[in-house]
Amino acid sequence: MLTILGFAMIATFLVLIMMKKMSPIAALVLIPALFCVFVGKGAHLGDYVIDGVSSLAPTAAMLMFAIVYFGVMIDVGLFDPIVRAILKFCKADPMRVVVGTALLAAIVSLDGDGSTTFMITVSAMYPLYKRLKMSLVVMTGVAAMANGVMNTLPWGGPTARAATALKVDATDIFVPMIPALAVGLLAVVALAYVLGLRERRRVGTLTLDQALVREREPESETVLVGAGAGAATREGAGRTPGKGAASDGTGTGSGGAVVGSDGTGTGSDAADGNDREADDDFQGLDPNRPTLRPRLYWFNALLTVALLTAMIMELLPIPVLFLLGAALALTVNFPHIPDQKARIAAHADNVLNVSGMVFAAAVFTGVLTGTGMVDHMANWLVETIPEGMGPHMGLVTGLLSLPLTYFMSNDGFYFGVLPVLAEAGHAHGVSTLEIARASIVGQPLHMSSPLVPAVYVLVGMAKVEFGDHTKFVVKWAVLTSLVILAAGILFGII
Repeated sequence: MLTILGFAMIATFLVLIMMKKMSPIAALVLIPALFCVFVGKGAHLGDYVIDGVSSLAPTAAMLMFAIVYFGVMIDVGLFDPIVRAILKFCKADPMRVVVGTALLAAIVSLDGDGSTTFMITVSAMYPLYKRLKMSLVVMTGVAAMANGVMNTLPWGGPTARAATALKVDATDIFVPMIPALAVGLLAVVALAYVLGLRERRRVGTLTLDQALVREREPESETVLVGAGAGAATREGAGRTPGKGAASDGTGTGSGGAVVGSDGTGTGSDAADGNDREADDDFQGLDPNRPTLRPRLYWFNALLTVALLTAMIMELLPIPVLFLLGAALALTVNFPHIPDQKARIAAHADNVLNVSGMVFAAAVFTGVLTGTGMVDHMANWLVETIPEGMGPHMGLVTGLLSLPLTYFMSNDGFYFGVLPVLAEAGHAHGVSTLEIARASIVGQPLHMSSPLVPAVYVLVGMAKVEFGDHTKFVVKWAVLTSLVILAAGILFGII
């Protein structure tokens, strides 16, 4: 019964948020509370919630101060060179923009923290997506999948958990998996290329003047590219058709200005002036915003490098590092208290949305774990494995890692389910290391799980509905995970 109720609770949650019948916060709180009563343990709801909140409180604190820290770094211009470099690569071509999103997310993911990756990626790419009226769920989906592949780094979490749970060396898990993970990352880039071509066909290429006009138009619902018909739900005037655009993504406007690789125009003096004015009007790219601190650039860069290094080396707990980093960044960059208050207020919306979502997710995970539903679900899945699949437990583990890491926390899967799978594999001659390697292939899907706090940073900063993100990304993330699994089997790693 608990198995059925567990799957029913998860299904109800996903259906309601994807159909937009409830907000994610309300669904994360009310649905588990209702199912807790169905299970007959309503009297223990308070205990379950407190347990869940206690376990996620450090994560919520980390996210709160990380948002403040990176928000300040964005305000003072630390990432402006990254934005300019991306603009130079992407030009006005949607295909390059999507590929650039995948590459940027993968590179930033080297620090091992999903929240950091999403904050930097969205901050850099959001203005460009808005400029070109591209689908924001393409940005969130590609970023989540790229980060999911890179999340398998030994310091990213899953690999370390698998090594701890099975008492093996994390290096022995990760290093042999590098070829398969490289194939998975190439698959994400290839997918980004395909999605970028779809976006190019949908929106074409724009000059800065045209993009600025469209940016000021009222927004409609998020466009779901690849989730249905290819037609856009919002079409702006002044679009240069895709078939008329040059192959490098540049286009010619009616005033004779041509968009260059750095986003500036060439042509008449009037066109140059218009393009410069357009550059200044784009959110996050204003070179004259009052919060810039060019004289403190290297201090902020070194502070960020030191912070990420300390996080990787685990010198202090991550929440403590970001708390100290945020306090130091505010004090040095904005020594006057009114300015500090203004910066905190500017990012309060993101802080409240993300931290509120994390604490709401604590209710969901608390009930799922406290009532025993998650244990019954895992045991049922393990018991349904046919006896003849024993010699193929590597494949079975890889396939099970997709739904289990999506519907469960990494801790629940790696410390609760993985040892059972490893024991079953050992009985049929499958090595523990093969099981451990197979267990990390589901991470591209896991990063979009409603139980992962970082995904709320991603959708919150991108102003994308979580349901829209889920509908778009799940099928592509499953495909990416299966590509990694297939490559692992082909290379003899799994």
